[in-house]
Formats: sequence, C-alpha cells, structure tokens
Amino acid sequence: MKIAVGQFAPTADTARNLETMRRQAEEAAAAGAGLIVFPEEAMLAERLIGEDFAVRVLEGWSGFVQQLSFLAARTRIAVLAGGYETSADGRPYNTLVTVGADGAILGTYRKLHLYDAFSHRESDRIRPGDRGVTVVPVGELRVGMITCYDLRFPEVCRAVVDAGAEVLAVPAAWFAGEHKVDHWQALLKARAIENTVWVVAADTCSEHTIGRSAVLDPLGVVVAEAGEEETVLCAEVDRARIDEVREVVPVLANRRFAPNAAISDPDGEVPAAGAEERS
Repeated sequence: MKIAVGQFAPTADTARNLETMRRQAEEAAAAGAGLIVFPEEAMLAERLIGEDFAVRVLEGWSGFVQQLSFLAARTRIAVLAGGYETSADGRPYNTLVTVGADGAILGTYRKLHLYDAFSHRESDRIRPGDRGVTVVPVGELRVGMITCYDLRFPEVCRAVVDAGAEVLAVPAAWFAGEHKVDHWQALLKARAIENTVWVVAADTCSEHTIGRSAVLDPLGVVVAEAGEEETVLCAEVDRARIDEVREVVPVLANRRFAPNAAISDPDGEVPAAGAEERS
C-alpha cells in the first residue's frame, strides 16, 4: 500500500485547515495512496488560541471528525489526523482519529504522554489519554498510533507493536530548538529499528516546529523525507519488507523481556506479551 504524509502548518481556523487537508488528500489519492497521515493539531493549533480554547473544542470536535469522514469517502483513501476532543474535566484530549476509505471511523487514540518538557506544560490545558494503545486495520496493514512526545517513550511504541501494529503512525507538532531536529530524526530511526516496523511521521511546519516529516522502513532507512515547507510525501509500504528485515534481525523473537514480566527463564521461554489492543 502506498502511504502519504500531509505536512502543513495548522492554523486556528478549522475550516481553513480542512481545506488544506482536502487539497493534500486529493493529491495523495491521485498518486495512488491508500492512506494519508496528517499532523497533530490538524484540527486547530492550540497555541494560537486564547482563553476560549475549550469552547472552540466543544463546538468543533464532532464536526471535525464528520468532515474527515466526508473527506475520506470523497477521496477514497483512509485519513489519519489529530484534533482536540472534549472531556469531562474541561481539559480536552489530544486525540488522533483514523477514518477508513468508506468514511467509517476505524479508531481513535488519546495522547498518553503530554509535553511537560522543555519549559512547556501541555497538561495545564490538555487531559492525558486513558484508553491505552490503538491499532486499526487499513487495507492489508495494521496501523498503530502515537502522538509527538510519545515518541520519546519506547515502551509505548513497543506496546503498539505488541498489539499488532506493522506501521507506526506518528502525527506531531515537534517544536524547534537546539538539538530538536537531531532528536526527531534519531528517535524515528530508533523506533523503526528496535521494533522492525514501518514508521510514518507527519509533523507540522509552522514557524515554531521543524517539519521534516518522514517515512522509514523497518531497518530504519529513510525512504521519503520532507524539508520545512508544506508538502505531500508518498512511499510504498508493505508487510514483505517487515518479514525480510525480521528474518535478518529477529529482535522481537529474541527478546528476553515482555510487558509486565521479569526476565525469561534460562531455557529461553519468553513470557507472552499483554498489550491492550483497541480497534
């Protein structure tokens, strides 16, 4: 399956963002893509909104998801994008949603690790996720979702893979700063290599973020990469490459630890993985 990445700079105007996504989805569909991955905050850019942020989310989330469904059905490709979902305590969830090519919602993922780092406190305005990991079927592949800062936590990425993911989708709004491009590129490679899965990373390209969206194969080879401008990337992604790499580098089969388990016994029996799967 060909997978596309739509890199752009979300604004505070959801309708404007959806128009950009429509244009990029049509370009991806024309190139033969079966899925397009958009960045975190594709719905609207939180940092550009003042005190009425929660109100904007309350008014906008359901409409945003509905428009993604219309977009997917119109272009006949699956769509994965980030937005803000209402919650009970007034702080919205930072949520990803995947919609199938028929417009049906395949699954959602609420960001688990909030960006309370580098002098930023996402948790002041956003509620952390409470549903574990999410893996959904898209075409013949299984796609797992994480969001931005989650990339710095190898355990959540491994949980997604244990739940069956063959593609790790990483929508992000990766802030610019000293060493931040190096961190982004190194972490994308590490998550691909250590899990032997495809990584499809969609970043925003605003004045505060780095762009550099990319697609990496299960050996960590960058097969497509963007610069700092709005663009659409496309790359062929298949399970055969995963099988090929795992034949040579069987790290998942060789590991001695599994989730919630001590080291395996001396005879080499590996405890069964227990990651939650949602679809």
